[in-house]
Amino acid sequence: MEQTTTSEARADRRALAAAAVTVLLWASAFVAIRSAAQYFAPGALALGRLLAGSVVLGLIWLVRREGLPPRAAWPGILGSGILWFGLYMVALNWGEQEVDAGTAAMVVNIGPVLIALLGGWLLKEGFAPRLLAGMAVSFAGAVVVGVSMSDGGRASVVGVLLCLLAAVTYAGGVVCQKPALRHASALQVTTFGCFVGTAACLPFAGQLVTQVASAPLPAVLNVVYLGVFPTALAFTTWAYALARTTAGKMGATTYVVPALVVVMAWALLGEVPGWLTLVGGLLCLAGVAVSRGRGKPEGGRGRGDRRRAPAESSASRSVQH
Repeated sequence: MEQTTTSEARADRRALAAAAVTVLLWASAFVAIRSAAQYFAPGALALGRLLAGSVVLGLIWLVRREGLPPRAAWPGILGSGILWFGLYMVALNWGEQEVDAGTAAMVVNIGPVLIALLGGWLLKEGFAPRLLAGMAVSFAGAVVVGVSMSDGGRASVVGVLLCLLAAVTYAGGVVCQKPALRHASALQVTTFGCFVGTAACLPFAGQLVTQVASAPLPAVLNVVYLGVFPTALAFTTWAYALARTTAGKMGATTYVVPALVVVMAWALLGEVPGWLTLVGGLLCLAGVAVSRGRGKPEGGRGRGDRRRAPAESSASRSVQH
C-alpha cells in the first residue's frame, strides 16, 4: 500500500512537471504570435506553425518507432486534431486581430471552465468542490487581467465571437483527446493530432507561401518557434500530463498562462503591467493552487478516475520519458 502511494506521488510529480513545461511554452506563444501576426494572416500563421510542429513530431515518432495509433484512439485524435490543432488556432489568431489582448484573454479563458463541465459530464470525472472553487478564483483573476488590459470595452463583436469559438473548440479538443490517451501514447496522440490539424489548414497553403516570401526573417523564425516549442513540445507534455490526471484539473492548470504572459511581456517587450493586472495574475495563480491541491485522501479520486486507472496505467507504460 505504501509503495503504491509513493509510486502515485512520483507519477503525479512527473505529470505536474510536464504541465509546467506546457503552460510556460504556451505563455511564450502569446509573445511570439504578437510579433508574427504583423506579417501573417490567421490561417497562414496556423498552418506554418502546424507544419513546423508536424515535421518535428514526425521525426521523433519515426525515431522512437511507436507505430500507428490503435483504431480505438482515432476518433479522439481526429476530434482533437480538427477542433484544437485546426479550428482553435485559426480562430484564436483571427480573434486576436479583431479585439484587444485583454478581451481575448477574458473570452478564451472560458475554455477551462467548459473543459471542467464537459469532463465532469461526458468523461464522468465528477465535479470536485476544490476544482470548481479554484477555477472560480482563477477565472476571476483572468477577468481582472482582461479588464486591466482591455481597450475601454470597444471590442469587435466578430472578434468576441471568434474568441468564443476558440474557447469552445479548445474545450472540445481536450475532451476528445482524453479518451484517445487510454489507447495510445502521448507522442502518438499529439503527432497524429498535429497531422490532422495541418491537413485541415491546407487551404491556407497559398497564402502562407506568399507571406513567407515577403515576411522578415525574425517573423518566419517566430512561426518556426511556435511550431517546435509551443506546439510539438508543449502539446506532447500536455498529453503526457492529461493521461495521468483529469481533464478538469489540466484545464485549471492553464490559468497560470495569463500570469506568465504578463511577466514575459514585462521582461521581453517592456510592457509594464499595472497594479490591477498584477492582482489578476496573482488570483490566477491562487486559483490554480486551490484546484490542484489535494482534498481528503478518500475523495482524492472520483469514481470515474478509479474506473479509468488501469487504462491510464497502460498509457503511462506506453510512453517513456
